[in-house]
This record gives sequence, structure tokens and C-alpha cells, in this order.
Amino acid sequence: MTLVAALCLACGGGGGGETDTATDSVQDTITDTAHDTTADSPADTPADTPAEEIPPGVDMGPDTTVVFLHHSTGGCIWGGGVPGWFDDYNTAHSTGYSVTEVAFPSSDGYGWANYPYDYWNIWVSHAGPDPYMTEPTLEILTPDYDVVVFKHCFPVSSIGPDTGSPDIASSTQTDENYRLQYQALKDKLRSFPSNRFIVWTGAALTAASTTPDEAARARAFFEWVKTTWDEPGDNIFVWDFFELETEGGNTLLDEHAASPDDSHPSDAFSAEAAPLFSQRIVNVIQGLGDSTSLTGE
Repeated sequence: MTLVAALCLACGGGGGGETDTATDSVQDTITDTAHDTTADSPADTPADTPAEEIPPGVDMGPDTTVVFLHHSTGGCIWGGGVPGWFDDYNTAHSTGYSVTEVAFPSSDGYGWANYPYDYWNIWVSHAGPDPYMTEPTLEILTPDYDVVVFKHCFPVSSIGPDTGSPDIASSTQTDENYRLQYQALKDKLRSFPSNRFIVWTGAALTAASTTPDEAARARAFFEWVKTTWDEPGDNIFVWDFFELETEGGNTLLDEHAASPDDSHPSDAFSAEAAPLFSQRIVNVIQGLGDSTSLTGE
């Protein structure tokens, strides 16, 4: 079975969306990868367990594969050293983890938007064996990959006030709509018990790119994702990118940003985050996703 790594929920649409700079040239090659066994190994192994019955607390095995779906923020972290980290890990631990990066959704297909609405639209509303606007559904992805890790880029943090009339089929960026879409996504992801999924908490905006109210709503939503939406014992896990970027605040720290007016992560921060992201993937593969740090630290 193959491990679907991080499906980077890339930015699209309004709200100062990310550009295609680092991502239209996303490679589709699979890089041999490795997992870090410095953490305690789970007691059980999948040796005698059919793949479709492997519980979340069991190691998925040394040949797990990963697909990382992303746009430009994801490209920054990938370029911070993810392929090399897995190469080194595989060599040191005699594993064969592989990671593939893919632009998702693509600008030539569905369009450059990867908010909660867009994942709900592609994977839930248009689920099935056929691509939706050229994009693969989970029915297409999950037979080829063991773990899916997906993310949103920084315009996801442009969250407006609730209206009191939430609508799951609305692309309007509000907490109330996001929560409906996330709940539907959780049900859908759980319908693939032989796979594991990792979602990044959303990329943050710099203080100059947002308002205090928007930033507070972003913090509140991703706290909900971590503390309520994400539940132990299932096949869904979180990598807390928002916390790494903000260090407990509500906005991307200027020292972690490309510039105060550019909410892409800087090269230096990307190099710091890449091994943490890689370690988080390994922890989930090894069945340690619920017992180790959400940041990979």
C-alpha cells in the first residue's frame, strides 16, 4: 500500500491568495524516504494484519508511501529539506518510505484553491471513481497511497464573521462554514480505514496582511481543529503548522515570513519546519500519531 503524504491545501481565490511561484513546477516523482525510529516503537506490527485492518496505533511498515499535495507554502517547506531528510532517514534505518509531491488542486484543472470548501467539493460532494474537474478523488488516491496529508495555504486564515446561517456548500470563508465542511471531511476520511490522513493546521497571515479580528478567528478555528475535530483513535492526524508559524500568537511572525507583507514562510523558517514535518509523517506511519507532538518537535 502507498502512503499519501501531505495534500497541501493550497491557496486560491481572493484574500491575498498564494501565487504559483513554487508550485506549478511541482515534481510528480516519488522520492525514497525513511522513518525516524528514535521514538518508541509500537508494540504491534502489521506483519500478520491485513492492510485494510491495520489500526491507527500500529506501524504501517517500512515501505509506506506518501503523497504531498501542495501549492506554494507547501513548496517552501518541501524545499526546506523534506526529500533529503527522508533519504537520510531511509539510509540510517533501512526503510523504504517514499514521498511524492503533487500540486493539488492544479491550476489547469479545478483551479488554484484549497480551502475547506474545495476539499469538501472535490472529495465529498463529487466523490467517486472518476476525477472531478481533472482532480483525483479519495477513491482514486487511496488505492495508491497509504496516508494522505493535506493542507490549506495562508488565505484560509482570512475568516469573516459568522452569519448565523452556515452553509456546507458555500465557499464563503467563515468559521461556521469551515466547521460543517470539516465535519463532512472527517466522516469521509474515516470511510477509508486502511489509510491515514494528516491535515496541516492552516498557514497564518502576517500581521500586515490581516486584521486582529480575522487573526483571532483563524486561531480559534485551528484550535477547534486540534482540540475537538481531531479525535484520538481514528485514522486522522494533525500537523500543527499554525503554531510553529505563530509561536502562540495569531499571526505569522515577521521573522518567519518571506517579508512583513508576504505570508509565505522564509527560507530559514522552511528549513526549520521541514524536519518537523518529516518527523510528524514518520510518527503517524509508525502508529505514534496520537502519542507524539502535533508539531513534530
